[in-house]
Amino acid sequence: MTVATNERHRLGVIGGLAALSLDAMASVAYGPEAIVLVLALGGANAIGLTLPVTGAIALLLIVLVLSYRQVIAAFPDGGGSYGVAKKYLGRRASLVAGASLVIDYVLNVAVSVAAGVAALTSAVPGLFAYRVWIALAVLALVTAVNLKGVAHSARMFILPTAVFVAAILTVILAGLLRGEPAVTTASAEQAGQVHAIGILLLLKAFSNGCAALTGVEAIANAVPSFRKPRVVRAQRAEVVLGVLLATMLLGLAVLIKKFEIKPVEGVTVLSQLTDASLGHGFGYYVVQFSTVVLLALAANTSYGGLPVLAQLLAKDHFVPHVFKLRGQRQVYRYGIWFLTLVAAALLIVARGDMNTLVPLFAIGVFVGFTLSQAGMVRHWWHSRPAGWRAKLALNGFGAILTGVAAIVLTATKFTEGAWLIVIALPLLVLLMEVVHRNYRRIGERLELGRIPDRPTHLRSRVVVPVNGVSKLTRHAISVASGLGHDVVAVHAVNASDPDDVRDFNRLIADWERWTPGVPLIALADDRRRLTDPIIKYVRHCELETVFVLIPEVEPDHVWQRLLQNQRGAMLAHALRRDTDAIVCRLRFRIHDTEPSTDPTPTLVTISHNA
Repeated sequence: MTVATNERHRLGVIGGLAALSLDAMASVAYGPEAIVLVLALGGANAIGLTLPVTGAIALLLIVLVLSYRQVIAAFPDGGGSYGVAKKYLGRRASLVAGASLVIDYVLNVAVSVAAGVAALTSAVPGLFAYRVWIALAVLALVTAVNLKGVAHSARMFILPTAVFVAAILTVILAGLLRGEPAVTTASAEQAGQVHAIGILLLLKAFSNGCAALTGVEAIANAVPSFRKPRVVRAQRAEVVLGVLLATMLLGLAVLIKKFEIKPVEGVTVLSQLTDASLGHGFGYYVVQFSTVVLLALAANTSYGGLPVLAQLLAKDHFVPHVFKLRGQRQVYRYGIWFLTLVAAALLIVARGDMNTLVPLFAIGVFVGFTLSQAGMVRHWWHSRPAGWRAKLALNGFGAILTGVAAIVLTATKFTEGAWLIVIALPLLVLLMEVVHRNYRRIGERLELGRIPDRPTHLRSRVVVPVNGVSKLTRHAISVASGLGHDVVAVHAVNASDPDDVRDFNRLIADWERWTPGVPLIALADDRRRLTDPIIKYVRHCELETVFVLIPEVEPDHVWQRLLQNQRGAMLAHALRRDTDAIVCRLRFRIHDTEPSTDPTPTLVTISHNA
């Protein structure tokens, strides 16, 4: 694939926003509502503090955007929090950052899809019973689009992203231009009143509202997905995301205070604000429908971030190396499939219920935020460029804010399901350590990084299991003769079974008439076993290397495999498990029409247990 083609499958600034910021953009649908729901416990006066709390969140957003601009420049290979923590905080901290991001990416997919389906089923109640199937269908659609390439998915999502942003900005502008509230919103009966607005209530409202910041790091994680100059384009996309998100959050907070919005059962805060600003006409339904679509597609942020993060972890030997493999469209397909399967499992277990998944959401990403900020503090302390003190102070302040948010989120949502994250995070780190230890052990045994001794000539024998004299047998013996000079054919026979003995005698007679120049050895067995006699023979071969060449028929059609007895697969598995032989499977393709020349057999090496 040419360089030009590779770049064509990468992102520009607008494409990067569409592919990697949907999670952050869609959070304006539930971020302000999360703040209002908490402050409502303090009464009507407490709801008036929505704007200051949102202002604090916007301040944190600015800190994060400025920080991740620096992260993008310092780590152009992507990785975000993982890359920063790895360089400045050590391996264990980097694994915590990586594990927290993996958890958050998976939960983001599940929550976003469930939230989009919940919005749809609220509008069309008849679909509620099918919410799990609808969620899985949406997940399959997003997966299929991402398998076509990140640039392709970006083009697909540009329009719904633009419509949603335009709709929210229209709501804000129309609401600000109205002199008085368009409607009077009735408040729901509160579960309890808090007479004094305590610091814990404000902290909880702040931490709940911080759910609107999930997805801010995705651009920094996926820098390699951008077109050249990658760093510049990624930094621009990060800034545009920060400006748009801060504008929408602050604008909606102003409208919440202006229209005196309160929680109403069955009606979202965004729905109330839209009704108050635009009325209940065409504009209202445009906003609601675009919200449904964007919530369903917000999962795309994870599809842009997690596969890149997974390939970085694979490069460092913390996850299976298969996550480094790319498809023809420059996508890490195994990362995409992992994300889809785990998210699908969560949706099925939670029965598509958004409220079951939301308590688990956002905790992991704030752990990553905190480690990233702390790592950048060390970066400025050690590098000390011009203006380093201000940058260090900014990152230090951000680390404190995100650290407090992570602690409050975990504490306030612990009994609601956050305990699962507290358990899952260290388990995932432990699993990464186990994978790394195994790769290290393999590397030591293979002496990777060292110049090996000169090759030596090893005596070897090629063992060919046969059941009869045929074209397949001839090909197997021919290939075996090319592998080594010491070739033997073996056949397991049950000496106590007259039919088996008669079949073997017939095989001997055919073999003698054929005279292939290879001895045929009978392996006696009185229990009709296929694998054990061959395994015993291989073990008793007093040679350095033993090849076992298993001839098999490869049918042209998949359904024809049902007609096969799978003996070759069984024998290969048993030899791989119980011997040190080099196991090869020779696949002889059967054609519907006889070719003019003999078909070329395919030799597939299965294993060599060193």
